Amino acid sequence: MSTLTGTGHLARLILRRDRVVLPIWVLLLAVLPMSYATSFFALFPTVAERAAYATGTARNPSIVALLGPVYGDSVGALTAQRGGFLQLIVGLAALLTVIRHTRTEEEAGRRELLGATVLGRYAGLTAALLVTYAASLLLGLLAAAGLASTGLPVAGSLAYGLSGTLVGVVFATVGGLAAQLTETAGGARGIALGALGVAFALRLAGDTASNDWPSWLSPLGWAPRIRAYEGERWWVLALPVALTVLLAVVAYPVSVRRDLGAGVLPSRLGPVRAGRALSGPFGLAWRLHRGQLLGWSVGFGLLGLILGGAAEAAGRSVAGNATLEQVMARLGGASGLAEAYLGATLSVAGLAATGYGIQAALRMRSEEAAGRVEPLLATGVPRSVWLASHLVFALVGPVVVLAVIGLATGLTYGLSVDDVPGQLPRMLGAGLAQVPAAWVLAGLAVLLHGLLPRYASTAWAVLAVVVLLGQLGAVLELNQWLLDLSPFTHTPQVLRPGWSAVPLLTLTALAGLLCVAGLATFRRRDVPST
Repeated sequence: MSTLTGTGHLARLILRRDRVVLPIWVLLLAVLPMSYATSFFALFPTVAERAAYATGTARNPSIVALLGPVYGDSVGALTAQRGGFLQLIVGLAALLTVIRHTRTEEEAGRRELLGATVLGRYAGLTAALLVTYAASLLLGLLAAAGLASTGLPVAGSLAYGLSGTLVGVVFATVGGLAAQLTETAGGARGIALGALGVAFALRLAGDTASNDWPSWLSPLGWAPRIRAYEGERWWVLALPVALTVLLAVVAYPVSVRRDLGAGVLPSRLGPVRAGRALSGPFGLAWRLHRGQLLGWSVGFGLLGLILGGAAEAAGRSVAGNATLEQVMARLGGASGLAEAYLGATLSVAGLAATGYGIQAALRMRSEEAAGRVEPLLATGVPRSVWLASHLVFALVGPVVVLAVIGLATGLTYGLSVDDVPGQLPRMLGAGLAQVPAAWVLAGLAVLLHGLLPRYASTAWAVLAVVVLLGQLGAVLELNQWLLDLSPFTHTPQVLRPGWSAVPLLTLTALAGLLCVAGLATFRRRDVPST
């Protein structure tokens, strides 16, 4: 029997299990760069306007820290910079996918069952990596084709697409190595996310310094240095390939030398008796959700600090471009382009916070599928109480992370305009205004868990559609009734005078109805549901 026996069967199983989530992140991240290019063509039709914008962004450390450097004033160069943040998300999606199909499978006991069949020693890790590599390659090719379809040079489009592919490949392998180091999926995610954070910090430090050598130590720094559309440097692609090989050479021997279910790093023993906080379902839910909530809050806080610091310069960089001034004003303008920029970016943050709400709501489904709900309900815990313990985090979590980003944005923006006391409450309100729309999609996830538990992950597909409507709706000139399907279309721009709270109350009521319906259907079905 070969060490790779059964790899094909496992790969097909992974594709079946991820038939909803995998296409979502591949298609979404492939389409967004095309929308950026289309927008730049429309908003900066002249060389002078593009040059002014490129100069303004290049001189702003906050924008460079978030997006990366810009190497020219062509539409392609501006698009490549704008899509730099997407490559961070590609790396995140890739490492989480690999950990989900390696360490999570071991922790749940399914890997041991599969290992009892005719299965090679390397089959599990290889199948997870191959599927994620293929998804990253497909994403890169689709992104390249989309960019080329807008009229951008094919060579530059291919360079941009391959740079994103290799970011995904590198961090998929990082996830595969992290899965061998700890006994828990949470620990593996922590290690892999820490590596991603270090890579981002190195890229940030290099891009904002006079000497960019730290960026050359980071896979996220290699991607922009391929210089898509500005004299492509194809040799840079060899760096992520070499790092991938090195990580795989370490991961594969470790995967077969350790015991199944064990990790290289010793696990820390817990207390003999559980604390009083774990005596009820709410304490248990807090234990399950606290790590994710803390991670999201820290990430949103750092993002808010960067966005607030970039706002003033972002407004100056588009000054004089009448078309862009009108667009930014529609997105959330109040007293200037800087606040228009902040209104737009906080709207995008609302979409991201919705991801946390859906993730927290779907934790109920993962707990049920793992067989941990039935023993709890057998102790006399009412179904409604158990569901409410997780629902609290699905609803309160978006409030927390959006409050954090609002306060962080208000702090740095207030410092830049010497008005911290005035800007803190305004930006906090602009962030919290996104909460009701996020609640609607979280409520939909709760309803799907109660009514159609097997299809609960469809909530991610709905979020993807909402993101596409928001990012591409205006570009594709879609009918207004299609745009109105997104709850975020109805969120008022609270930085603009004369806004109404009626849409917020309506969205909140709709979210409440969805949650109540989810509770009612959950109480009437079997647990666990197949």
